[in-house]
Amino acid sequence: MRKPPRHSVRPAVLALALATAAALTGCGAQVTPAAGGQDGRAAAGSHYPVTVENCGEQKTYTKAPQRVVTNDVGITEIMFALGLEKHMAGFVMPDDKGDLASVPWSSGYDKVKWLSKKQINKEMALDARADLVFAGWNYGFNEGEGFTPADLKKVGIDSYLLSESCRNGRGGTARGVMPPLDALYTDLLNLGKVFDVEDRAEALVTKFRKQVADAQAGALKGADRPRVFLYDGGQDKPFTSGLYAAPHDIITRAGGDHVMKDLKDSWATVGWETVVERDPEVIVINDYGDTTAEQKRKFLKSYPPLAQVSAVKNDRIVVLDYADLVESPRNPAAVASLAADLKRLRVTRS
Repeated sequence: MRKPPRHSVRPAVLALALATAAALTGCGAQVTPAAGGQDGRAAAGSHYPVTVENCGEQKTYTKAPQRVVTNDVGITEIMFALGLEKHMAGFVMPDDKGDLASVPWSSGYDKVKWLSKKQINKEMALDARADLVFAGWNYGFNEGEGFTPADLKKVGIDSYLLSESCRNGRGGTARGVMPPLDALYTDLLNLGKVFDVEDRAEALVTKFRKQVADAQAGALKGADRPRVFLYDGGQDKPFTSGLYAAPHDIITRAGGDHVMKDLKDSWATVGWETVVERDPEVIVINDYGDTTAEQKRKFLKSYPPLAQVSAVKNDRIVVLDYADLVESPRNPAAVASLAADLKRLRVTRS
């Protein structure tokens, strides 16, 4: 902005300026500094600044991010479910994430640019002129790839971590600090504050809590609850979910007994001997990737060490999509879906 000339303002000019300002105010024009302006202060009566806790860190926002880049389907759909497409510069994810058209917020995929089907990296964020990257540990962020919140901060890009991925110890890589559905609700409510859509976030959380409660009310209970194992993939050793990944709450609320509930991590590798010892009565396959759900089923049915495992022997194997089983707004519907499957496959013990 150019400085005014260094001479007195004549009375007529001053009167005209005051009249113009009054007219602008009457039309609703903003004549006070915007939130997050050059002086860093919020306008009077503004929603900002707001502070949220994300993975143990207090993060303050003086305005809503305008060019968010998301990584992976669950994270992207959290933004879509909140109606935040206009705040997004794009999303990154491979095209192996199943059906993207049947969810209520599917129109987001038509409104927001699919930046890449490869692994997210710093260059993608810079090319998109991102002001915030919404990803998670092992959901994009990875020290080995040189792509972390600290790396982004060095180039002036903020980050928000998926709460399911929060690390639960100093220096370690184990993930998870809260029950999985609480992680979903936390992110919805946090982002509701960050983007000034708190009413929308609270309405979603209320709806999801009721959806889960309704499914849980009609689910199997007590001795009727079957032992359930989540199979993500792997042949030498299975990759599965622990206490802090979404499948734990999905299985438990759906009327199952999660056989890996003592694994204090989100997603991790275990041994087949552990699976055999715990003898799951139902196996849930995570459907994604180059190996199809049917190929995973055939492996489970043909792998000799599993021959006497109850789920394999009795062919009690069900399939859920990847987006159902990572933290996402699809989790509540997955509870209802699995609850119906477990009732259909009701285990009869002698």
